[in-house]
Amino acid sequence: MYEAVTRAIRVRVEPQYMEDQSAPEESHFFWVYTVTISNEGEAMVQLRSRLWRITNANGMTQEVRGPGVVGQTPAIAPGQSFSYTSGCPLDTPSGIMVGSYQMVGEEGEMFDIEIPAFSLDSPFTHRSLN
Repeated sequence: MYEAVTRAIRVRVEPQYMEDQSAPEESHFFWVYTVTISNEGEAMVQLRSRLWRITNANGMTQEVRGPGVVGQTPAIAPGQSFSYTSGCPLDTPSGIMVGSYQMVGEEGEMFDIEIPAFSLDSPFTHRSLN
């Protein structure tokens, strides 16, 4: 599990390689990841948008921006959490994802919170020590 805390908002991510949705012989590798956003602060916040940077094993980076997550812009009360699951295909057996969520506070203040960098590793990942 990977996690980061920004302004009392905790973001936890658990990635999982999906062998049954991957086709290594066709350079298609697929992961799902579950994100839990917990409001450990004292004020309501709402998730407005997301920014992902997805880098494959060859160093090719793609940015994905958009409103909300999985079609929602959840409001998260103090002491509450919101979880969702999404997916990521790559053409290499490993990669890295990192990003941020744009949030808005009760007073209308916009701010970004960190999504921790997390690795996407398949059984086909070749590791070497230098």
